[in-house]
Amino acid sequence: MRSRVGAALVALIAGVGLLATPGVALASQRVCRIAGKHMTELSGMVTTAAGFVVVNDGSDDPAARKIFYLDHRCAVTRTVSYPSRPRDTEDMGVTPAGTLWVADIGDNDRNRPTIGLWRLPKGSSHPQLYRLTYPDGPHDAEALLVNGDGTPIVVTKTVGTAEVYEPARNLAAGTTTPLRKVGEVTLPISTTSNPFSIPGRLVITGGAVGPDGKHAVLRTYADAFEFDVTRGDVVGAITHGEPRQIPMPNEPQGESVAYTTDGTALLTVSETSRQPAGTKADILRYSLPPRPAVTSSPTTAPAAAPPGAKAAAEAAVQRAGTPAGLLVTGGALLLGLAALLGVLVVRRSGRS
Repeated sequence: MRSRVGAALVALIAGVGLLATPGVALASQRVCRIAGKHMTELSGMVTTAAGFVVVNDGSDDPAARKIFYLDHRCAVTRTVSYPSRPRDTEDMGVTPAGTLWVADIGDNDRNRPTIGLWRLPKGSSHPQLYRLTYPDGPHDAEALLVNGDGTPIVVTKTVGTAEVYEPARNLAAGTTTPLRKVGEVTLPISTTSNPFSIPGRLVITGGAVGPDGKHAVLRTYADAFEFDVTRGDVVGAITHGEPRQIPMPNEPQGESVAYTTDGTALLTVSETSRQPAGTKADILRYSLPPRPAVTSSPTTAPAAAPPGAKAAAEAAVQRAGTPAGLLVTGGALLLGLAALLGVLVVRRSGRS
């Protein structure tokens, strides 16, 4: 009976997102350690020729609500302040020309009427805020991708199947730009160990586009998943492509991912605010193995979740805005899966 239950549970989990083929185990290397006392809630990072740029998520400390420029040894070389208080900055992106986008898109309680994107041209010290609104109500989100043409793409932090949005028209300061939904993404579910167990494998916490525009990556608390991008279509790649899994086990609270400037490795950094006092954030490097040749068109999309599993997951995610909420989400999700499993077992017993 145990083997039958296990097989059925795996099948149900596979309905929420296809089970990942075990990824290549890549040993991480520490690049440098961030010692600044105001950088303990790091949620977004990009790389530059001079080093790294990082941001914290929502913070009550004004000294932490800045854009921090670091050199290759993680020493702070410059900071940029926002002209007004951001709500919850969760990710960053960079264009080929060096323009930074800071994604003020976190919404744990799902009650923000608008989200924000801060645009900072290379060399500038004056971020420009652009406000946007979802067409279907508030969402929590932590991942930003920037297309080669500079279009920002928001991916929600939704259990199982995440939504993908982009601006419906050109951004304009001083007004609110509507977003339009352009697709959905379902990442495979892995078995990679992480602080939040199953829930940590089900939500997208960051994203990045490679410097050559031919690859994009989305990450969870447990893994990164890299997609091949053809003809500059990042949305098509993440919504219909078949990703490669890069395990990132046991990072303290991994929400950031970025490509190195040559595109041969991924860099990550974790929040440390919930770690023991004195814990410092390390920038970690995962060298990427050789990639297969890029096909001319995306592969088919992952299978959709069974209605029951999807409903259980969507109900649970409303309580999943924080790591503590993720633990609750895991329990709720497992209860939903267990209920579905019970139906299967009862039906099987009825036929025996």
